[in-house]
Amino acid sequence: MQFFNFHTHQFTNQSTILELVNQYPEEFDASIPFYSIGIHPWYIKEDRTDEDLRIIEEKLQTENCLAIGECGLDKRIEIPLDQQVLVFEKQLALAEKYKKPVVIHCVAAFQEVIAIKKKMKISVPMIIHGFSKNNHLATQLIAAGFYLSFGKYLLKNPDLKTVFQNTPNDRFFLETDTIEESIEQVYDLASEYKNITIKELQELISSNYWNVFEK
Repeated sequence: MQFFNFHTHQFTNQSTILELVNQYPEEFDASIPFYSIGIHPWYIKEDRTDEDLRIIEEKLQTENCLAIGECGLDKRIEIPLDQQVLVFEKQLALAEKYKKPVVIHCVAAFQEVIAIKKKMKISVPMIIHGFSKNNHLATQLIAAGFYLSFGKYLLKNPDLKTVFQNTPNDRFFLETDTIEESIEQVYDLASEYKNITIKELQELISSNYWNVFEK
């Protein structure tokens, strides 16, 4: 593995990249070699939540399923927060049961996510995907045991430079999510910001991958 794409919605099938492809229970694609699977807060449907959770639990027991998610909380959608919390907590319980990391989608609900992690005593790694916030929140999340994944906002928002530079080397991943830019482009900028070579960055992320996904 030369590159690890922590979160993407598009499988590009390149031998140099290990891609953690986001999947949804109702549109599962068995041809994708490595994936995460979860109920995104945007797509919670009460009448199919139990079936979605059943599919997720089935897939979590396979080697190709590296993580659960993306799942989490989003205060900017119409689905009631209490309903989101219920579905999120059920997925976290499955993550604990099968010892799988969690890919977190979080919008304007970071304190709630931190509180749920503490309340449920979650021991598996929890990674905030697409991090785009400030140093204060980044420090708070890292202190609470979270990892941060950077991607499109790192490319598009120069203000994230210092946040990324201040993120400990053993607590971050890189991703493309839904952007057209390649994971190599994200690595290029990340290595520049960290003032290290691409090879050193690859070694860092490989180490982080090993600690989160292979323990």
